[in-house]
Amino acid sequence: MQTMRHEDLDTLPTVVSIMTAARALKLSRTYAYELARRGDFPCRIIRVGTAYRVPTAELRKLLGVT
Repeated sequence: MQTMRHEDLDTLPTVVSIMTAARALKLSRTYAYELARRGDFPCRIIRVGTAYRVPTAELRKLLGVT
């Protein structure tokens, strides 16, 4: 999985998939989903049916990108 640069965060929509968030946080797919299922993902997760979504603003805040 290719890591994400800070410049890439500027192009993200309002919410992103858990895989995009995992890429930004340098987490593996398996570990990201495990954290989400346990409720331990490092930022807020929005559950839409069976999909997980992460608010980009919270992801950027966690990463220290303003």
